[in-house]
Amino acid sequence: MDSVVFEDTDEDLKSWQTDRNRAPIATKIVVAGGFGVGKTTLVTAVSEITPLQTEALMTEASEETDDLTATPGKLTTTVAMDFGRLTLDDDLVLYLFGTPGQQRFWFMWDDLVRGAIGAVVLADTRRLKDCFPALDYFESCGLPYVVAVNHFDGSDLFEPADVREALTIPAHIPVMIMDARRRISVIETLLALVGHALDETPE
Repeated sequence: MDSVVFEDTDEDLKSWQTDRNRAPIATKIVVAGGFGVGKTTLVTAVSEITPLQTEALMTEASEETDDLTATPGKLTTTVAMDFGRLTLDDDLVLYLFGTPGQQRFWFMWDDLVRGAIGAVVLADTRRLKDCFPALDYFESCGLPYVVAVNHFDGSDLFEPADVREALTIPAHIPVMIMDARRRISVIETLLALVGHALDETPE
């Protein structure tokens, strides 16, 4: 039996070289949620570069507007944004933008979400109502999002189905339990968002 020899054509070689030299796809992701829910922690845990943080010390001036009941040890707060970068593959780089959680900083959200493919909405089961503004915002602007419950030490652990029902999250929106301090947990959440965004907006 004669052997078959496959030869690369000039077109095949050019295509291969193009794939090898192709610049990675830069993808913007927003991390949102209520005050003190773990957005800065998430970006810090997963970023491969030193994350940009705009943390400011909590002062007496914010006592009447920032509820520290569930986070008594919190000493700082984000006043602009968090920024980090994560390379998931040779051709996919995620740029993470964490939004400030307090209502007085919501005016910045329109600028932060511009160009994003999707958002992670962090939730804390001790104060689920705090993530409603983010949910309403992304629903209204049509940006794909996933809901990630950041499980804090000492808080009750609920099933994703219970959180979905409590927040009336549509069935097609992924809901997961995660730990913003653990890199692998954050990566799993980001992968879920990327997959969901591709399903929602394939283009």
